[in-house]
Amino acid sequence: MTEELERILSQLTEPDNAVIQQATAQLKLAFKDPAVIPALCAVMSGSQNPQIRQSAAVMLRMRVVKHWKKISPEHRESLKAVILQALQQETEHTVRHSLAQLCAVLVKHETPDRWPALLTLLNQSTKSDNPQDRQVGLLLLSKVVESNPEPFKPYYRQLLELFNTILQDVGNPTALYYCVLTLTAITAYTGSEEMNLMRSLIPRLIFAIKHLIKADQDQASEAMEVFDELMESEVSIVVPHIPEIVHFCLEISADTSLSDSIRVKALSCIALLIRLKSKVVLKQKLLSPILQTVFPVLSAAPPPGQEDPEDQEQDTEDDGDSESPKHFAAQVIDTLALHMPPEKLFHQLMPLMQACLASQNPYERKAGLMCLAVLAEGCADHIRTKLLSSMLQTVCQSLSDSNQVVRSAGLFALGQFSEHLQPEVSKYSAELMPLLLGYLSGLNHTKTGHVTKAFYALENFLENLDEEIQPYLPTLMETMLAALTNSDNLKIKELAVSAIGAIANAAKEMLVPYFPPVIDSLKGFLTDVREEVRSLQTQALDTLSVLARTVGKDVFAPLAAECVQLGLNLTDAVDDPDLRRCTYSLFSAVSTVSPECLTPHLSAVTTIMLLSLKSTEGVTTHLEEDKQFVLLDDDDDDEDEAEDAVLDEEGENEVEGRDVAGFSVENAYIDEKEDACDALGELAFNTGVAFLPFLESSFQQVFELRDFPHEDVRRAAFAALGQFCRALHKVWQENPTEDNHQALQKLLSVVLPSFLEAVRRERERHVVMAVLESMNAVIKSCQGEALQTPGRLQEISHAIRDVLKKKTACQDSGGDEGDDDEQQAEYDAMLQEFAGEGIPLLASAIPGETFYPFLNELLPLIMNKTKSSCTVADRSFSLGTLAEILQSLGGVTGGRSVAGRLSNRLLPVMVAGVRDSDPEVRNNSVFGLGSLAQAAGSIIMTDYPMMLSLFSSLISKESDRRVIDNVCAALCRMIMSNVECIPLEQVFPALLSQLPLQEDMEENKTVFNCLTFMYSHNPSMVVSNMKPIVSASSHVLGRKDVDADTQNTMLLLLRNVAQRHTKEFQGAVMSLPAEKRAPLTAAVTQS
Repeated sequence: MTEELERILSQLTEPDNAVIQQATAQLKLAFKDPAVIPALCAVMSGSQNPQIRQSAAVMLRMRVVKHWKKISPEHRESLKAVILQALQQETEHTVRHSLAQLCAVLVKHETPDRWPALLTLLNQSTKSDNPQDRQVGLLLLSKVVESNPEPFKPYYRQLLELFNTILQDVGNPTALYYCVLTLTAITAYTGSEEMNLMRSLIPRLIFAIKHLIKADQDQASEAMEVFDELMESEVSIVVPHIPEIVHFCLEISADTSLSDSIRVKALSCIALLIRLKSKVVLKQKLLSPILQTVFPVLSAAPPPGQEDPEDQEQDTEDDGDSESPKHFAAQVIDTLALHMPPEKLFHQLMPLMQACLASQNPYERKAGLMCLAVLAEGCADHIRTKLLSSMLQTVCQSLSDSNQVVRSAGLFALGQFSEHLQPEVSKYSAELMPLLLGYLSGLNHTKTGHVTKAFYALENFLENLDEEIQPYLPTLMETMLAALTNSDNLKIKELAVSAIGAIANAAKEMLVPYFPPVIDSLKGFLTDVREEVRSLQTQALDTLSVLARTVGKDVFAPLAAECVQLGLNLTDAVDDPDLRRCTYSLFSAVSTVSPECLTPHLSAVTTIMLLSLKSTEGVTTHLEEDKQFVLLDDDDDDEDEAEDAVLDEEGENEVEGRDVAGFSVENAYIDEKEDACDALGELAFNTGVAFLPFLESSFQQVFELRDFPHEDVRRAAFAALGQFCRALHKVWQENPTEDNHQALQKLLSVVLPSFLEAVRRERERHVVMAVLESMNAVIKSCQGEALQTPGRLQEISHAIRDVLKKKTACQDSGGDEGDDDEQQAEYDAMLQEFAGEGIPLLASAIPGETFYPFLNELLPLIMNKTKSSCTVADRSFSLGTLAEILQSLGGVTGGRSVAGRLSNRLLPVMVAGVRDSDPEVRNNSVFGLGSLAQAAGSIIMTDYPMMLSLFSSLISKESDRRVIDNVCAALCRMIMSNVECIPLEQVFPALLSQLPLQEDMEENKTVFNCLTFMYSHNPSMVVSNMKPIVSASSHVLGRKDVDADTQNTMLLLLRNVAQRHTKEFQGAVMSLPAEKRAPLTAAVTQS
């Protein structure tokens, strides 16, 4: 059989298709015979042709992977012996590589303790004096250890000692390469006993990789993965060596003679270090050298006659995602912005950035603008409060730069500012909108690449304008509708459709007059079946979803059923992850307007979404060696095995073991999973009872994704799990059966522990923020139901405490508690805000006395952020949280005595806050004092005179209208809590003189509750102040931003007064301006 197999394998390598097919058929037959194993072994060790020896090794490997259980014990033993023998006598590297791969597969079944001969060979060869033997030994070692690292644990110490020697053998780069690969494979499995040995290897590792760069940059780039692995799995090993690693990576990044891929690797290594250990980077004074190296990379001009990828006209799709050093240099600055205290970063970065912006060289000006752009997300508060006007001026000036490369970067920066610097940036609409519209109208529409950038800036700016968009709406819609009907360019149509979505987000009901022509255009695109309109269809679905959420229920509801059908038709007709993703968003948007339209289709809709959650599509390894064996896909019909011959192992016919030709995760499939999670959560909540039959299966699929490799999918999964809990709670409230109650408790008992575990262990900060936000929403909806399980309240309180103390996995505590605590990255502060928001929610969910011990532990962590040395964001957050805690205590049993006990601690902090230099801090402190008066009642009566005089002096000099509105609300709360402590003759007219409220419209509820209380308590005082009360009411009447309850409270009061004190009421109404008089009279006389 051996000779026959050799003949068949040689035929498989011939260029003739017919011969290959015939050989494949014969091979399938041969595989039915158990004797195929020894025969392949014989070919593998005895054939004269290296290509055939390699093919035999690959065949054996596929056999072991798919049919290990079928191979008899004696065949297994002989296979183990033959491989090791073949490895020792083999001279061809590609064949050795395939043999090592075969050993690696065997080690998954035959662990090293059951294969002593393997250990003996490894031991002898890796220590051999012959460099060739060492190389083979290390190749074998890297493959078997990578394949199954854990069973080698008992030998880790020996391995590390071996590496210590090999890493000094810089004359043998291939040995270095395999040595580093093996070290990378075991890093995640090493324990504390190997720590010191690992640590001592780092200087040698750096030295070895430097030598490897000279020999083979691709191998060196792969070897550098060892730093990522060390940082991700055991960062404490690298901490003492961070300066050396950073300087090594900076050296590579700056060396333009090296390949892009290794420079990119070095820059991404620096970014990872900043993400995980920003405090050490600061402490070791590495920020300056990082910036000094990164800026020249960011501002380098492309080779003569070439452009940077993001500036190339034809490549409009893959905007800026190129794997270039320049792209990664910008990412390093982005990472610094997200993980460093802004003051410290800006101190060193501003001079470099300003020098670029003032340069004569367009690529340096571009670098300055790119830098501005990537700072916007991580340092948003710092820029909004201190630098916005000057930075915006710089960006606006760049739009008239003579060089398009600079203008493009300016548009990108403006888009980033619009996205991250709200609401302040929108206040510049009078300057920016004419500039953007003028810029757009002067563009040549055939240059779609640059037009795309202009649309990006315009869209992001429009999206948040709200009613400020009104003066520009006719021009905008005229431009967009013209592009939809007149342009032949599909890309321009797509941009216009996208812009209409952004306009709708701002304009909401104001868009209604333009709704019919927009809908007609979108329907036309969505029923087109041509391949080339796919991207336009995706955008049309997105915009349709925005319209469903914004134009108002009455306008959109008639289209709801048709939209669902359109979406279902598209998912049937087209297999495209982006298109499916957008239909999921459309379904969830329709469920907010017309859930009943989705009910008949929930089975179909959830089936598609669950399939996309299960799918492994989009994650593919591209192998070289298995191409020729794909024909064996279906080799064994006797078993139900439809596994591919394309295996997880790497392929092997490239030189020097460069195994995988490529590995790709397509972002479209990741986005599809993310949007499916978001949509399932929203559908469950909006469709309620109708979703119950699909809740179990949806929950199971989503729950499995909480460990998904991509963080955006994990984020969406946790958000959906929270939505499922809220959905089931709503169902139980509407149908309070015991079954529904048990189902809710069962769901909460799985979801809440998974949230708490994620807060402790998840490494990505924004995933933890999403988990906290989701948990807060569950507590807010489910209240005490979420805290039924014994110990649950304590676990949640401790999770909040740990975040506030920076003790979780995603927080870099830097090992120096309390050191330099006031200055941290804005996103680190934001994470703590999400945790802090949970405290008032817990306070409103359970009796005051039950929560008091936990509140007592958490309060100091919030109060130490009220110090004047803290940032404005911290002071505002902490005082706002204290105010909300007091407001919550005001509404629960036992809350009054708890608020009273806390008053001595909280009063001085809030009084100091009222005198703060920042209006938002003053505002939150005033709200806090009012909430304290309401919650603590008579317990703080003695403090009333001090509080009244504080408010009186504040009102006399306060310029911020929101603060004045909150003083009015606080006075109202004081009146309702302890009216006898208030000198009403002075306070009540002073309060009325500040009405109507102008900014904080929600507080109208407090004001009119107080006026109603005053009318029942002291009617004559209300009657004698009738004019200001009626005037304030006329301003509130019919306003959309004042809720129906408040409007009713107000009208009830006015009707009462009008009946009993007709003359005074009429007099007050007559003093109103005519346009206010009629609506008020009509509303009061309507019963």
